[in-house]
Amino acid sequence: MNEERQVKKQLKKNMLFNLIAFSIIFYIFGTFVYSKFHNSLYISADSELKNASMQVTRNNDIRKKRDNKDFSDENKMPKPEERDDGQPDSEQPPQNQGFEDIKLAEQNPRLVFIYRAKDGSFEEESDRNSKVSDIVKDVYFNKDLKDEIYEVTINNQYNYRCINIGLSDGGYVQVLINVDAEKSIAEEFRKNLIIAIIVCIILILIASYILSRRTLKPIISSWKKQTEFVQNASHELRTPLTIIKAKQEKLLENPESKIIDKAEDISISLQETQRLTKLIKELMDIARSDSNEMVLNKQIFNLDSDLEPLIMLYADTAKSQSKKMSLDFKYGETINADMNKIKQLMVILLDNSIKYTEVGDSIEVKTYKKDGKCYIEVNDTGIGMSKEDQEHIFERFYRSEKSRNRESGGMGLGLSLAYNIVRAHRGMIKVENNQTKGTKFVIKLPKN
Repeated sequence: MNEERQVKKQLKKNMLFNLIAFSIIFYIFGTFVYSKFHNSLYISADSELKNASMQVTRNNDIRKKRDNKDFSDENKMPKPEERDDGQPDSEQPPQNQGFEDIKLAEQNPRLVFIYRAKDGSFEEESDRNSKVSDIVKDVYFNKDLKDEIYEVTINNQYNYRCINIGLSDGGYVQVLINVDAEKSIAEEFRKNLIIAIIVCIILILIASYILSRRTLKPIISSWKKQTEFVQNASHELRTPLTIIKAKQEKLLENPESKIIDKAEDISISLQETQRLTKLIKELMDIARSDSNEMVLNKQIFNLDSDLEPLIMLYADTAKSQSKKMSLDFKYGETINADMNKIKQLMVILLDNSIKYTEVGDSIEVKTYKKDGKCYIEVNDTGIGMSKEDQEHIFERFYRSEKSRNRESGGMGLGLSLAYNIVRAHRGMIKVENNQTKGTKFVIKLPKN
């Protein structure tokens, strides 16, 4: 119950972290996209305002020169300077060029020109404001904003972008361009962008929940296995230690007794000590494999010839128990693997086969090549195992119901260690029912 609460708490933390992180990312992304879109949307309008500003400024400069008598009295324009070849200088402004520029700018139907006095007030009686609509007469004006584009809203309905230009007589020209269409597009884009970001955040929240659950699933499984491992290991270690302690205490009851009188107690203590040593070694091997510290000392060796002496030793053991063991070695090639680990693997499988076979049963060890891989099979006609046992047989401390007695059933670590050895070699091991009866272990190993 406590584990479930901790898992749920961690799940909520992961979701909250992902929500905050992705919300910040999408906020920055949305702000950047909207800023770029907003700026590009007003490029055309701002370009028209700047062109109009340049034309008004140019016209204003020409008037200023004329007022300073830089132009002749005859045509109010400077006479073209003669070049060395007798042709007029093309860099001199044509006659009335400035007036034509401002007149051309005022013909743009999108632009509105408002001429203002020195104090920034609207010139009611000016002929130049005769075409100005009443609706824009009271538009916001700030004479400090010169040659700078800004936005104004009229009656909370009409949107304009403006630029102010100073004149030579101290007055101002305020040029406006209507951007209602652009404003509408920008607002619609902003709404759609916000909706898209909210939808994405919701989807990310759902995805975060699913991914967090999937991420925590192996952690929870590992946590449970670790807890189970510690509990089982402590139980397995406690049993031989208890027996050894009891036997040693019994020996101390009669300190004057001879060894021959206590031979049975001493023998049991030695057996439990050996079992304890084996258990600790297997636990250390499994711990190393769990932490990816199982070091393989690979070498090239002939599988059949190097395994045969080991199999023959077990064949003698099987014969002494009235069991049959046969060899069918057909691989006949070398393999690049850790020979000691492969032998350890075979010891585990052969121990199991001998333990779970009865008098008259048979055990067969086969090697062969298939699809470029090395295959090893250990078949027996023993007691076999159920489908449920086959699914869990490689789990540590697992013992099938038929082998629950500690005397023959072992500690449930051997096959787990065998699985880790095969996995370290990038191979595969599986268990299935033998064709007649009993159990078949199949190991597939890469050649290199």
